[in-house]
Amino acid sequence: MGKKLFVLLAFSLPFQGFSMHIMEGYLPAGWSIFWTVVYLPFFIWGVKVIQKMVIKHPELKMLLALAAAFAFVLSALKLPSVTGSSSHPTGVGLGTLLFGPITMSVLGVLVLIFQVLLLAHGGVTTLGANAFSMALAGPVVTFGIYKLCAKLKCNRSVSIFLAACLGDLATYTVTALQLALAHPDTQTGVAGAFVKFASIFSLTQIPIAIVEGLVTVLVMNILIKNIPNLKGLKLKFQTVKS
Repeated sequence: MGKKLFVLLAFSLPFQGFSMHIMEGYLPAGWSIFWTVVYLPFFIWGVKVIQKMVIKHPELKMLLALAAAFAFVLSALKLPSVTGSSSHPTGVGLGTLLFGPITMSVLGVLVLIFQVLLLAHGGVTTLGANAFSMALAGPVVTFGIYKLCAKLKCNRSVSIFLAACLGDLATYTVTALQLALAHPDTQTGVAGAFVKFASIFSLTQIPIAIVEGLVTVLVMNILIKNIPNLKGLKLKFQTVKS
């Protein structure tokens, strides 16, 4: 009975919206504009932060490019979901831990633009909503978890893993909320729709988030080991002990 109910639930929801990036045309115009307006101030703030950063530390340009490339590659790995659409990593954890969530709000939207143009992944009209969930909400949670680990004096690798993993899950949670707000259930409203969207995402996204956390730990440790002056740049990850 439980399995039949789940299958019925899965196929009663629109296929097109079940991806970490909300697809073109899936959000009503009002919601598309709303999320763009909410996200835009953070993007402008992030541009100013990056400008000041590269003026003071021009050697960070390559590291910024690496963080953007890491997010692009990981978030482009689309994996099948139960609805016939896809889930994928976000890849924003690395850049967030190195530079902070505001910087990642710019790098993340650049990644999304390239994915729209090159991979038809996401959409132009839904760019603001996708940027809010992946390039802002996810990084904010990632950074918050990392800071919490610093206060608890956790091991650095454990901290990186938890931050990247939970940041990934935060992105899909916000995406589920965005979809629920735009497409509330006819009987249970926004809350019911959110439960449906989130439950479908969780089947594939939880293991993906765990893998993303492990990969982020691996890459961060490689960077720390092979870039001699990385610690001297006073980047965000230093708040946690090794």
